[in-house]
Amino acid sequence: MASTIQLIEVPQSFCQQEVAFIQSQLAEWFEAEAQVGRLVFDFAKTRVLDSAAIVYLRQLSQQAKDKGVELLGWSLRPQLKQVLTLAGIDQYFTFTETTNQVFGDNVDVAFDQQVHPSVISKGKRLLDIVGALVGLTITSVLFIPLAIAIKLDSPGPVLFSQTRCGYKGQQFKIWKFRSMVTNAEALKHQVENEIDGAFFKNTNDPRITKVGKFLRKTSLDEFAQFWNVLIGEMSLVGTRPPTLDEVAQYNSHQSNRLEVKPGLTGEWQVNGRSTVLNFDQVVEMDLNYQKRWSLGYDIKLILKTIQVVFSKRSGAC
Repeated sequence: MASTIQLIEVPQSFCQQEVAFIQSQLAEWFEAEAQVGRLVFDFAKTRVLDSAAIVYLRQLSQQAKDKGVELLGWSLRPQLKQVLTLAGIDQYFTFTETTNQVFGDNVDVAFDQQVHPSVISKGKRLLDIVGALVGLTITSVLFIPLAIAIKLDSPGPVLFSQTRCGYKGQQFKIWKFRSMVTNAEALKHQVENEIDGAFFKNTNDPRITKVGKFLRKTSLDEFAQFWNVLIGEMSLVGTRPPTLDEVAQYNSHQSNRLEVKPGLTGEWQVNGRSTVLNFDQVVEMDLNYQKRWSLGYDIKLILKTIQVVFSKRSGAC
């Protein structure tokens, strides 16, 4: 039997509810049509897209790869294509440019990106820039002694980088002072995860070096992230930036935590890092931050973070 092509007309609003519908529809097709060779997503009408859609498209890519199905994104408007590209979706989909077959030559329908007010707040951005400059000044003073201590304790680079997901699933390189052995990722499967859910945490992780324990206890390992804040990939306050494999496990509700920029600190870091060991609880704390957000609330969380660090109750995220 020859392989078939399935066309998915993506609705004007491609958000959590619509994602669930398309997800169930494709599940039926995959189950019934063993010979589907190509899935074509027609984005011509799409004007609104949220993190649930981005997370689902990434998850679908693995399912399609396993079944040998090609993914094609059709009729993307430039802004929508940019959002999906920043989130790394272009690694799995073949994109085509905008067409006017739906709206006609004389109709210009813009992509209406849904944005949380914290993302476009000039006050929050100013706070981030000032905080990042102060943090980087402190980091520059500490860099040489920290680098010497890290090198003497464990061979390898001073800094550690890892791809994380930020706002709307956008991929970026997070920076930290290295607190683990250099082959930590290869040894991860040998360490028990104390968190019930999508992300990984072990209080007594054996991969952490002696100097690394000090860096994490004082949160000095995260000072390199002030650079991520300065260039706008992160904020001083937000949600914990997840890894790609964590996001691959998200459901539509959990993906809502990507609707704000990731932060150096946030609700979970100051209100439950050591006691909240269930990922769904972390998600609810992140969503609570989105509901309560204000510039004053950010300042409150920053001050509380400083208090937590100096009380020696901090830990690594």
